[in-house]
Amino acid sequence: MRTSDFEYELPPELIAQEPAEPRDAARLMVLRRAERSIEHRIFRELPELLAPGDLLVMNDTRVMAARLYGVREETGGRVEVLLVRPLEPRRWVVLMRPLRSARPGRRLLLETRRGPLGAVVVERLPDEAVLEFDREVDPANEGQVPLPPYIRHFRGDPERYQTVYAREARSAAAPTAGLHFTPELLARLRAAGVGTAFVTLDVGPGTFRPVTADDPRHHRLDEERISVPTETAEAIRRTKARGGRVVAVGTTVVRTLEHVAQECGEVQPYEGWTGLLILPGHEFRAIDALITNFHLPRSSLLMLVAAFAGREFVLDAYRSAVVERYRFYSFGDAMLILP
Repeated sequence: MRTSDFEYELPPELIAQEPAEPRDAARLMVLRRAERSIEHRIFRELPELLAPGDLLVMNDTRVMAARLYGVREETGGRVEVLLVRPLEPRRWVVLMRPLRSARPGRRLLLETRRGPLGAVVVERLPDEAVLEFDREVDPANEGQVPLPPYIRHFRGDPERYQTVYAREARSAAAPTAGLHFTPELLARLRAAGVGTAFVTLDVGPGTFRPVTADDPRHHRLDEERISVPTETAEAIRRTKARGGRVVAVGTTVVRTLEHVAQECGEVQPYEGWTGLLILPGHEFRAIDALITNFHLPRSSLLMLVAAFAGREFVLDAYRSAVVERYRFYSFGDAMLILP
């Protein structure tokens, strides 16, 4: 297995710069693994494609308002800070640009939506830094919501880069498969007998890091915090007991549930961390179906999808998506993979 096995050609104009409006107007490519068939639908038609007794499992994390701009106090040189994760209420691991500015003891003055905020560099790490802020940081309200680097032209409401069911702001990026759901669509799914349940995986900035190793088995994912509530573990147990399907909404849900099932033997209530890299050959224990967006070539996310549905089938579907002019990546269209 080589990283180059997960390459495909994507015209740049197919990288979505704005989300579909309304959310559930996005296109939906339906893959059926048993038949190796591909069908073209609209996301709002999802209730017709699932069955009573199925369970949608979603990631309820919220993207932090994590991007802050400011200056070095002693020189006035510009700096950019991206909140990554808290160590204490006032001490955070961050990304800094330029990283050479992260000299221990250096003072920064940052502009936030709550007014000026001072910070001191405590430690420089290989790719990150540790800052001590002058006050507690509110990750939901400090700065700007960071968008992926390939979205360059979006000037709309930053809530469009949040799911409608997002809760606590702890992520550096959105679980984008969930962006297509509206409150109305969720109500229609419940009326059709499809259940919903939630897990949390706090998405780190490493989600955009490409696989650079020639052999993807040598790639390492950053550890990310995960949580499976008791009610979700019970809902999954009941769904499987009555023959329903567990439908993961996004690769973050897949990694959360598969990590817990691999560690515990089945999905149980869980609090911890995962760095699970899912590649072809993985034995799936928790999920039966998957909703996901279209991912970057050579990415660990594309490899996960290929592990679930088969590499050739998935790459054939991606080539079909290019021909059919689907929209790709975070603000793009979606794929539903059924048994």
